[in-house]
Formats: sequence, structure tokens, C-alpha cells
Amino acid sequence: MSEIVEKVRRVLEQPAPPSSDFDLNPGVSLPGGRTLRPAAVLIALTSTGDVVLTKRAAQLKHHPGQISFPGGKMDPDDKSLWDCACREAEEEIGLHPASLKPLGTLPHHETVTGFNITPHVACIRSEQSFRPNAGEVDEVFTVPLAHVLAPDRFRIEGRMWQGAIRHYYTVPYGPYYIWGATARMLRGLADRFAAWQT
Repeated sequence: MSEIVEKVRRVLEQPAPPSSDFDLNPGVSLPGGRTLRPAAVLIALTSTGDVVLTKRAAQLKHHPGQISFPGGKMDPDDKSLWDCACREAEEEIGLHPASLKPLGTLPHHETVTGFNITPHVACIRSEQSFRPNAGEVDEVFTVPLAHVLAPDRFRIEGRMWQGAIRHYYTVPYGPYYIWGATARMLRGLADRFAAWQT
């Protein structure tokens, strides 16, 4: 395991508050008693310290073409949220659960679509050939972990949503526009890493 991956493992042991799609929009009031659907994503790190990301298939009904982590909603057959993240990663990009070493989790992230996502961080034990599921994923690619651990690489942008400007994080990399919940979870990891080093 690389030194940077070991540092991430130690950082994940530190407590941190949950995040949400509404963090940069304090004027949005969330209804009390809302029911969130459990979901999980896998933040997989290669042995060289790169983050595995996907570009969602263009024909998908929800979030087509967006950059995301492998993951999705929890199914009744999933024994845990870790199992959910692993199942989705295997279905979407052919990443076998046996090749993963869990490192920890980020705090829950609430999305505007009503999901409560648990981001699971894991290291891929050996070199893997990803097999994107054509029905769900157009591309699998990696981003250097150092790129998304630098808070100064993140920007805050905004767009109209339900009649008002909604702000969100972005962390572009080359031709990839990483934004929204994916960027927010990565920003949470970057903030924890920066706090741990000080």
C-alpha cells in the first residue's frame, strides 16, 4: 500500500460532520421528518494513489454523462452498505470485491434527490482491468489523489435549480467536469486531510 493511501486510512479514523448537496445553500430549508433512501458509493484508490471515477452512460434517465463514483441505492439483498458499494462497483466497472481492502468511510452525504449516501473508501490490492457496463458507464478513468486532496483546486459554481441559484463544488480534471455530490464528497476528504496535517 502506498504511503499516501496509508495516510488516507489514518485520516478516515478522525471524526467529521456529515455533508449534503445543500451545504453551500444555507437559504434552503429541508423538511423535518423527511425519509432518506440509503445508498453507498465506492471511492476506490489504486495502489499508486489514484481515484477511480466513472462517466455515466449518456442514455441513463438520471444524471446522464455526469462524473460519479461507482455506487447506488441499497438493495434488499445487500447485507450492509459496504456490500452495496461492492456490488455496484462490480456491476458497473467489473471490480471484484475480493480485490478491495477497506480503509474507512466518509460521513453520510444527503443528496437533493433524497438519498443518504455512505462513501466507502478502499484500496485496490492489485492491478485491475476495469470492464465498464455499457448500459450504465461510458468510461472508467482515474484522477491523481493529490489533485482532489488540494482544497485550492476546488471552485464554487452555481446554476438555476427550481427557480433559484444553487451553488456547488467543482474540481475539474483535464476533460472531466467533476461537480455536485461527487465533488462535495471529495472536498470533504480534502478538508479532513488538510486538518489532519495541521
